[in-house]
Amino acid sequence: MEIWINPACSKCRGALTLLDAEGAEYTVRRYLEDVPSADEIREVLGRLGLEPWDITRAQEAEAKELGVKEWPRDAEGRDRWIEALAAHPKLIQRPIITAEDGTAVVGRSEEAVRDALSRR
Repeated sequence: MEIWINPACSKCRGALTLLDAEGAEYTVRRYLEDVPSADEIREVLGRLGLEPWDITRAQEAEAKELGVKEWPRDAEGRDRWIEALAAHPKLIQRPIITAEDGTAVVGRSEEAVRDALSRR
C-alpha cells in the first residue's frame, strides 16, 4: 500500500493516523517532492476508476491560472489534464491510497481510508 501525501494537509495527516492505528504497512510518497509522471498518474487513474478532472483541485491558484475549469472534459482533452497534473502536482487531490488489491481510493474521509484498508 502506498499513500500520496502533502504533509501540510490535515486530511493526509488524518489518513496516516488511521493507517497507523490500524497497524497497516504502507509507503509514504510526498508527491510534491517525488512528483508522479504522467504515466504514473494514468496508472493511478485506472486504479481509481476516475478521470483526471475528478482528482484535480480546481480551486488552487495554479488551476485558476491555467484555466482548467474551462478545459474540455472528454477523451481528446484527457492527456492535457494528465500533463497538467504532472507539471503542477499541487493540483492532485490528496491523499491517494493505492491498495494491495490493485485498486486505489482518494482517502479524504475516514470511510475511504477504511475502504482501502479492507482491500488488503
